[in-house]
Amino acid sequence: MIGRTSLRAQLFIAQLTLTRAKKTYADVDELHKTIEQREGPESAGPPAKLWRTLSVTCREISGRPCYTLRPKAPTSSKHVLYLHGGAYVHQIQRDHWRFFERLIERTGCTVSVPIYPLAPDHKSDQTVRMVKDAYNELLGEADPGDRILMGDSAGGALALVVSEALEEARAPQPKELVLICPWLDLTMTHPDQPALDRVDPYLAVAGLREAGRLYSGDLDSRDPLVSPLFGPLSNLHRVSVFVGTRDVLLVDARRLRDRAADEGVELEYYEYPGMFHAWLLADLPEARDALERIATIVSRVRSGPART
Repeated sequence: MIGRTSLRAQLFIAQLTLTRAKKTYADVDELHKTIEQREGPESAGPPAKLWRTLSVTCREISGRPCYTLRPKAPTSSKHVLYLHGGAYVHQIQRDHWRFFERLIERTGCTVSVPIYPLAPDHKSDQTVRMVKDAYNELLGEADPGDRILMGDSAGGALALVVSEALEEARAPQPKELVLICPWLDLTMTHPDQPALDRVDPYLAVAGLREAGRLYSGDLDSRDPLVSPLFGPLSNLHRVSVFVGTRDVLLVDARRLRDRAADEGVELEYYEYPGMFHAWLLADLPEARDALERIATIVSRVRSGPART
């Protein structure tokens, strides 16, 4: 466990509480309203500032836009495929793009971002197929030692799904797999989650369970395609997990940590006391600390041969 909760983070959490940020996931009807109001993929691209400060390109993969962000003068061969969170039903947020900008400034890496299909218009098989295609097309030409798979929340789960698929195909694993507050078990039935729900200022079990239902379609909620916690781990390369203790998904991260230890998977685990879901995207001391750790992970040289 890392550090103590900063005053700035405490004030941020108080603001979340006062503005009833949790309502979206605590109230299933409210969740559906936000789904109806979300923007489409054509409006989800980088803000204007990034087009000025970075080299930005867009290509279509499986009918979906995929953006690639690079420094105007690249200094690193590392390439991150980032899968955004949003419970499979919400679009990428502006905070994500700010996070990518900070990561690129810190490391000189390239970041590619698929705007993948969302539920309920699309089901899990379509989403997973698209992100696999994005991985192969965007990172396929990079050396495995330069590939990093990263994602937050639902995107963290998708990143693990892609890695598990690579394992099953005996294809090279990415150098690093970075999971930020990952949502790894759609069942939302762990006995620790009701207590976590009571202290989580943003997420709630009821809304996540409904979002998971919309996304999984005909699949059982324990199917590794939608709940990768139940999939194979043994041949993954290095995994890093970031999570906070006021996140209803904390239990997923801890279970993954324990499974990795049992199966001999190299996993670095960073748990921040008092932190809420996806706090890394906010402007907080804890987020800056985590960014420094992630920058080190992205930039470091892989030890040992590529795992296939």
